[in-house]
Amino acid sequence: MRRRPTKQLVTATFDIVRTVGLALPNVEATTKYDGSPVLRVDGIFMAGLATHPSAEPETLVVRAGLEERERLVEDAPETYYLTDYYRSYPLVLVRLSRIEPDDSSCGESTDCHFANYLARGSTR
Repeated sequence: MRRRPTKQLVTATFDIVRTVGLALPNVEATTKYDGSPVLRVDGIFMAGLATHPSAEPETLVVRAGLEERERLVEDAPETYYLTDYYRSYPLVLVRLSRIEPDDSSCGESTDCHFANYLARGSTR
């Protein structure tokens, strides 16, 4: 049985996502019923910490169209993945260990792709 990271550690890791998300228009940071942080665009869920036990520790869940999520998982399985529990929802799971603070150069880094992905999601 794998140990889940402490709530404080995971919440601190979410700060990267919060920073990227809040730079986008109409995004607000709030919490779910269980107190875990989430981002919403115009009141609609955009991203949050995955809390279901089927997700790996330190995983983000992000709203995504079914076709787009399949492409993400296929193109970067080390970053994006699914579990059976999340498969029927328009969501994709993201390993937080694979995203880093934006260095503003944006080259080919995972964090820039992720920031661009969040930006696209906020305009849907």
